[in-house]
Amino acid sequence: MGMADERRLAMFPVSTVLFPYGRLPLHVFEPRYRRLVTDCLAGEGRLGVVLIARGSEVGGGDERFDVGTVARIEAAEPQPDGRWHLVVGGLDLIRVRRWLEDSPYPSALVQDVDAVPTEDGDDLRVAELELRRVRALLSELGEAPPMPAALSLGDSPDEIAWRLCALAPVNAFDRQRLLEASGPRDRLVLLLDLLRAVGEDVRRILAGG
Repeated sequence: MGMADERRLAMFPVSTVLFPYGRLPLHVFEPRYRRLVTDCLAGEGRLGVVLIARGSEVGGGDERFDVGTVARIEAAEPQPDGRWHLVVGGLDLIRVRRWLEDSPYPSALVQDVDAVPTEDGDDLRVAELELRRVRALLSELGEAPPMPAALSLGDSPDEIAWRLCALAPVNAFDRQRLLEASGPRDRLVLLLDLLRAVGEDVRRILAGG
């Protein structure tokens, strides 16, 4: 990819990770992000969502990861005092090539991350089974509901893989590792390693260790 592939995109740094096919509610109250929402709605309704590496969502001065997700505004509810309640949906992965000045709100020059299709194979099914086991164990601790047996994770291997990542009971930095994985197979291998580690911890707690 060259410079011609770069485009400017409004950016919304947050304290969580949005995966492709995922959805994220956003409460927008800072003046700069109100302006961002207004500008996005006047255009294509798209913005970039990235995880904050260090700092706060409020006030600026934060450090941000450079791999994130293009999001589309799916619902926008204005409030009487100027705030917004949004729901955004994750589309594709992007990589920030250069952060621009945060004026009037964060923006960056970004490039799309080349998408490699997820194969419908054993790795996908093993990861789903392990996720169901771990969520069932966590439900015994009252920390997460189990996954319903009939829950549909999607219609394509890509959608299923990303939804497995979204449902995984791991922290934001591990979610970022999943987002940044070099390809679908590496992502599923990492997901399985993370789930097994969580499962071992929960089993130890349940056993009184």
